[in-house]
Amino acid sequence: QQHQRGRVVRSSRLHMSSVSVGLGDNAMSNNDSSNQHPDPNELVSPPPTKTLSWKDKLDKEVSSRPFAVKTKLGAFNPFGLYYGMLSIFLGIIWYAATMTYALVYYLSRGKIDRNRRVPIFLGHVWGWINLRLARSYPVIENREVLDNLYNDNRAAMFVANHNSWMDIPFLGASIGWRNYKMVAKQELTKVPILGPCMTIAGHVLLSRKDRRSQLNTLKTGIDWLKRGVHLCTFPEGTRSKSGRLLKFKNGAFKMAYKAGAPIVPVSIVGSGIVMPPGWIFPVQPARGVGKVIIHEPIESTGKTEDELATQVRDAIISGLPEEQRPLVA
Repeated sequence: QQHQRGRVVRSSRLHMSSVSVGLGDNAMSNNDSSNQHPDPNELVSPPPTKTLSWKDKLDKEVSSRPFAVKTKLGAFNPFGLYYGMLSIFLGIIWYAATMTYALVYYLSRGKIDRNRRVPIFLGHVWGWINLRLARSYPVIENREVLDNLYNDNRAAMFVANHNSWMDIPFLGASIGWRNYKMVAKQELTKVPILGPCMTIAGHVLLSRKDRRSQLNTLKTGIDWLKRGVHLCTFPEGTRSKSGRLLKFKNGAFKMAYKAGAPIVPVSIVGSGIVMPPGWIFPVQPARGVGKVIIHEPIESTGKTEDELATQVRDAIISGLPEEQRPLVA
């Protein structure tokens, strides 16, 4: 009987051992299965964050900036009010000086100052003083690359990205005390002080809805380049509300190509922070924020217009921070 009891005990132990091993195998099998088939919720990407429109960003900024006011014309804050009053005060002096020049120019029937250098000088003085007194003169990098261009008396097309009104004085400050003309939309002639001064200075004004105006703009721009006058343009054709570089239009490259003039790519950084979309004037000084990077001139000869545009665009992108670069190059 004892012998039979021993056999029963050993048999029970073996049975329990086999059961425990089986359970262990099943547990391991379950673990492997869970590793191979993760929770379906883990495969679902988190919902993308909603990108605020520039109008939403404007409302947010107005509410976050002390004493900021939003009007139908746009928003402004105390610094913007100071900048605007300073610009208008200096602008009245600029306007009076330019009108005096215009009288002398038309009385001479255009024989004096054929390239209209004097009104460009007057406008540059206005912009220089304005930027200095508003603590908004940008940092300018690689300005020395223009020395050879200027020493050879070669006219060039300056091409820059555009996302703020501050791009215009920033670009002018970068070129320095030279004769240059802006390629700008004709609607600017309706702006008090600025419009008449731009017309008298001989800037190239374009009506985007008029095909004949576009052809005249092309012809006038080529003529200025051949006469040794620099041209400045923003090939995106409008300000980028998102701050990221937009697609280029080919007008600027066509002018340089036909005139055989080099193109100077210019990267403007931080101007959209200084004066975001929807604001009438800058919201803060540009010191420590605004920066202009001048790249090596790119020769237009020996290239197609498309090749020229691609090289210029790549150069501009190389100087922009990540938040200003296009999502698709």
